[in-house]
Amino acid sequence: MEVILQQDVKGLGKKGDVVKVADGYGRNFLLPRGLAVPATAGNLKQVDLEKESQKQKRERELKEAQEVAARIQGQKLQIATKVGESGKLFGSITSQEIAERLKKQYKVEIDKRKIELEEPIKSVGKHQVKIRIHPQVQVEIIVQVTEG
Repeated sequence: MEVILQQDVKGLGKKGDVVKVADGYGRNFLLPRGLAVPATAGNLKQVDLEKESQKQKRERELKEAQEVAARIQGQKLQIATKVGESGKLFGSITSQEIAERLKKQYKVEIDKRKIELEEPIKSVGKHQVKIRIHPQVQVEIIVQVTEG
């Protein structure tokens, strides 16, 4: 019996895969639980349409990420903050603050989890910061921390 998986099934395949299973396994386990549907011509066509739609969505997301990357690649981000006598900051500059400044200064919405800081910035000066906008797109910006 051939079935189209509706969800990932461990040891069998991923969602959208067409797999051959024993009749009893398909009829008594996969179909009643909604894990699979019979591999009919109509269902196969539906799966192809869904895969094409997902492919177009991924391509669109990649294109948008590349446009955002082009706008902020190599840009300087100025952040003025209170500084103590020894040049250390009161507090620190976090990825949340960097995301807010990018939104304000460059009108770019970036999730703070995509900004890669090993640890928060705690000193005055220039700091290279990597931003992973998309799994295939990453940029570097310069964060200039000044006394303010």
